[in-house]
Amino acid sequence: MYKWRNMTIAERDELLRFRKQQSRPWHSPPHWDSENNLNYIVSAACYEHQHIIGKNPSRLSHLEQILREICEHYSSEVHAWCVLPNHYHVLIKTDQMKALRTQLGRMHGKTSRQWNLEDGCKGRKVWFNCVERIIRSERHYWATINYIHHNPVKHGFAEKWEQWPFSSAAQYLSEIGKDKAIEIWKTYPVLDYGKEWDY
Repeated sequence: MYKWRNMTIAERDELLRFRKQQSRPWHSPPHWDSENNLNYIVSAACYEHQHIIGKNPSRLSHLEQILREICEHYSSEVHAWCVLPNHYHVLIKTDQMKALRTQLGRMHGKTSRQWNLEDGCKGRKVWFNCVERIIRSERHYWATINYIHHNPVKHGFAEKWEQWPFSSAAQYLSEIGKDKAIEIWKTYPVLDYGKEWDY
């Protein structure tokens, strides 16, 4: 996510040239707008992964609530979500990705202003980016479910999925049962899923 800072000037020039040739945004991943009802993983992180969301539990809870409300309004299904102290992930099915992304951008703006006022950090950059990826297959879908629910464990915020209150893990486990969840975990392992863009 932050490789740009570690690149040489020549590497940066080459990357920008490639992005221009491909008609991609110069400094961020392209967005994939589709009118088809597709599954996406949507992720956003605090700038430099600062723990701004996680300053207190009420902030985490509030962000989880408004994130879910937006996703439920602009999606036909919300499959999974997880809000952590410095980023969030949500797996949704939608044919309104552009409108959803616009609303998430507004949410980022409002929460930035609110949190900066609360923290006495006027002008602080709170959010880095919002990125969506189309889910390409059944394997990708289930690996994404596992990845989202395992995220608090991966980052050391919980020992078990259901211990982290700001995610859909407990609901997921109660719906399908632990035995089925273990089977899915073994069949669709996370492996290197999210490597680099989750740091």
